[in-house]
Amino acid sequence: MRLLRLIKIAWVIQRFGLDEFILGHERFRWLRGLVRFLMFWRRLDTPRAVRLRLAMEALGPIFVKFGQVLSTRRDLLPTDIADELAKLQDQVPPFASPQVEKILSRTYPQGYRQVFREFDLKPVASASVAQVHLAVLHDGTEAAVKVLRPGIEAVIANDLALLHVAAGLVEMLWAEGKRLKPRQVVAEFERHLHDELDLMREAANCSQLRRNFEHSPLLRVPEVYWDYCSSEVMVMERMRGIPISQVDKLKAQGIDIPLLARAGVEIFFTQVFRDGFFHADMHPGNIFVGEDGRYIALDFGIMGTLTDVDKNYLAQNFIAFFRRDYKRVAQAHVEAGWVPKDTRVEDFEAAIRTVCEPIFARPLKEISFGKLLVRLFQVARRFNVEVQPQLVLLQKTLLNIEGLGRQLDPDLDLWKTAKPFLERWMNEQVGLQAFFRHLREESTRWPALLPQLPRLAHRTLAQAADPPATAQLAQLLREQKRQTRLLKWLVVLLTALLGLQLALVVL
Repeated sequence: MRLLRLIKIAWVIQRFGLDEFILGHERFRWLRGLVRFLMFWRRLDTPRAVRLRLAMEALGPIFVKFGQVLSTRRDLLPTDIADELAKLQDQVPPFASPQVEKILSRTYPQGYRQVFREFDLKPVASASVAQVHLAVLHDGTEAAVKVLRPGIEAVIANDLALLHVAAGLVEMLWAEGKRLKPRQVVAEFERHLHDELDLMREAANCSQLRRNFEHSPLLRVPEVYWDYCSSEVMVMERMRGIPISQVDKLKAQGIDIPLLARAGVEIFFTQVFRDGFFHADMHPGNIFVGEDGRYIALDFGIMGTLTDVDKNYLAQNFIAFFRRDYKRVAQAHVEAGWVPKDTRVEDFEAAIRTVCEPIFARPLKEISFGKLLVRLFQVARRFNVEVQPQLVLLQKTLLNIEGLGRQLDPDLDLWKTAKPFLERWMNEQVGLQAFFRHLREESTRWPALLPQLPRLAHRTLAQAADPPATAQLAQLLREQKRQTRLLKWLVVLLTALLGLQLALVVL
């Protein structure tokens, strides 16, 4: 199956003439004549951008998702290609109505007409993994119904198998393969793709994000109608709005575009640092803007999560970066183990400063992210910076957010917009306010912990009373005595904290 899939990929590449993108480089100029001779039968009258989009559609979901990410990077792509790839966001060819009815009949044995008073078999949006239909429930509630593409699991499984093979070859044959951790990156990508194939999981993601942003003045998330959901069908509240990519319509609606761009940055950082749970597929096809100017999030198949360790590390790096404290950025990388321990912090700091200093105080339209990425890769290679697979989705999402910001407001100062939010968030994580919050969070464990302290103290004292047989045991005894003293103080401290917590509750 893998060999057949590889043959299909090669066939699609030559069928749509995608070799043109490689032969366009001067380094491969000598191959152009040979390719034209071998492919004399091929007629390429269709524009290159259309051929690229059609090839990605023919190759399936993983390639479509790659095209979706590229479509937001208008600073890196020619206009014709970016415009055409934007159609991959919600204009992938739909699957046939009989297949839709078959899936609905499997989901609702009583018949889908018994569930929906109205159901439009013509989809309003079609993407790589599923398509969306409009419907009306019998109580008159308008709904959007997402239906999974039939047979999509097998296609994705084959592509993932090829990615695993490619990752293994990269790691084995390329000197820097291990530093880039290609196998872990593919495994992380695979985990999220499998999650996207279960619409019950997507419904749960949607419900969680809606709860996180309940009563938010910035973001709306649809309600899930759980009684009608399954692994192949998701039914949710119908949301009305203007696609965020249609800037002219937004302006005609009276939407403040610069304000909208700044709100998008705040929504992103709120998801990442406040909740550690973020929408990781934020291309323009998944984001609308309502009449009230609030964002409307759609498609929750791919969500990212971060641990407290990841959040704190990232926040420290971002804040140090915004303050131009490059030494702190370098130190944070060393402390986290992302670069070797013997790395000279001063050299790493100088390299980061060289890359980052030229882009500060500039609007997005004046920043060449293509050049910036090349220079960042050079620094990463020089200092053996290890790729962090758990942050791959975050990096992808940050690229999407920056691309959206560029479309909305090229004059957006990303650094100035994000810095106050991150500083406020960090202030909430340290100091007296954070201490009392953690105290309240841990107080529920104290009733179970306190009764165990005498037993733990007795066990420690009993162990310390045994005569040591060797010098090593004598050292162990001294360490145990020290722990005993610490344990006594811990009892006193916990008792005091418990009293303080009780006082706070009474007050």
